[in-house]
Amino acid sequence: MAVHHEFGEYLRELMAEVGEIRLRAMFGGLGVYLDDRMFGLVLDDILYLKTDALTVEEFRAAGGEPFIYRPWREGQIPGYWTPPPDALESAQAMRPWAQRAIEAARRKPLRRPRGPAR
Repeated sequence: MAVHHEFGEYLRELMAEVGEIRLRAMFGGLGVYLDDRMFGLVLDDILYLKTDALTVEEFRAAGGEPFIYRPWREGQIPGYWTPPPDALESAQAMRPWAQRAIEAARRKPLRRPRGPAR
């Protein structure tokens, strides 16, 4: 599950219109962040965007594929889906999909930091 640096840089350019994204190495891939919220995941040079109950059907209807890292049980909603292939062709095509993912990430409560309470 390697990530090529060139693909990460391409994503920065592709998503520049939604804001200055940050890429962080994780588990052999990359986490894609905006304002400290992870809204994307890259593994093997495949971009997966955050979904939730409000957006998953749009990704499915557009032909997206789910990222499955454990057995998917019926009724379970995978948290990340690929955008349609044409979204990777231009910033204009990517913008609505990235915005859906950012909104889904913002609807999810932030995790509390681990460690002793202060």
